[in-house]
Amino acid sequence: MKVLRFLLFPFAILYDFVTRIRNLFFNIGVFKETSFKIPVIIVGNLSVGGTGKTPQIEYLIRLLKDTYKTAVLSRGYKRKTTGFVLLNKTHAAADVGDEPMQYFNKFKNINVAVDANRVAGITKLISKIKPDVILLDDAFQHRKVKGSFYILLTKYDDLFVDDFLLPTGNLRERRQGANRAQVILVTKCPHNLSKKEQDVIKLKLSIFNKKVFFTAIAYADKVLGSLEIPTSALKDFEVLLITGIANPSPLLDYLESLQVKFQHLKYADHHHFSENEIVEIKAKFDGMKSSNKIILTTEKDYVRLVELVANLSYLPIETSFLNNESEVFNSLVNNHLK
Repeated sequence: MKVLRFLLFPFAILYDFVTRIRNLFFNIGVFKETSFKIPVIIVGNLSVGGTGKTPQIEYLIRLLKDTYKTAVLSRGYKRKTTGFVLLNKTHAAADVGDEPMQYFNKFKNINVAVDANRVAGITKLISKIKPDVILLDDAFQHRKVKGSFYILLTKYDDLFVDDFLLPTGNLRERRQGANRAQVILVTKCPHNLSKKEQDVIKLKLSIFNKKVFFTAIAYADKVLGSLEIPTSALKDFEVLLITGIANPSPLLDYLESLQVKFQHLKYADHHHFSENEIVEIKAKFDGMKSSNKIILTTEKDYVRLVELVANLSYLPIETSFLNNESEVFNSLVNNHLK
């Protein structure tokens, strides 16, 4: 795979040229950026793959929802509908995408919408809902919208400064795109990440002169769904683990740290499960011999599977800031809104 990526280096140079020209045209006004009178907070990354955008959007929702009328706009990846859709109780994940459905189900006093055309989506949200703030999910490269505050995510073990452009690397645009951000969040860090390791990462990112925060995944202490048990009790169950996310490795490591015995069925990110795959999942579960058994999945996968699979539970996650710096981050966001 590494050899193939090296051989594709000329295409990375061409990709770099195209993305540079595109960004230049936005910067000098050849391509139009649309600003809005209300705050638009954009969360995204420079790399393909999972950097923890969903838990970060949820962190912002929790921070803002009780003070500001909050709306979330997503493109609704792999949804069956098109155009602008404002989520309501009749929608399913297939209609609007798994992440928007998760936000809608989880938070009752916010509005969630999907639209691939973010300018049109924001305009309609302002007209229909009149929110105080809009959160844009995975829109760092969506230059047609000029956000008021940009949060750039980069994964601890796959920093964008150590990466290269597609298809040789995983970058969607050159590293200098980080200059658009107000803050950089290093995500999916070990909870015990040392000060020395943090300083090394900060030094690498210092050329961008941005405030850098370190975050980790915090797993809930209770499994939810058809079977609600303490997370610590999973070790007493035979577990069939279903994942359709970009990088399930942190979850696998966490379950192993709890000494959980599990079989893992891994699918692609945002995977839509076929009838044959549902039959396979049910057969795997029925074939498990223990009387204490459970089908466990991620919260994002749960919204796609809950209507298809019985005995399904999920393990919620949240973003957790290291170094007790959540209040510093919160103040930056709140001061921007004020």
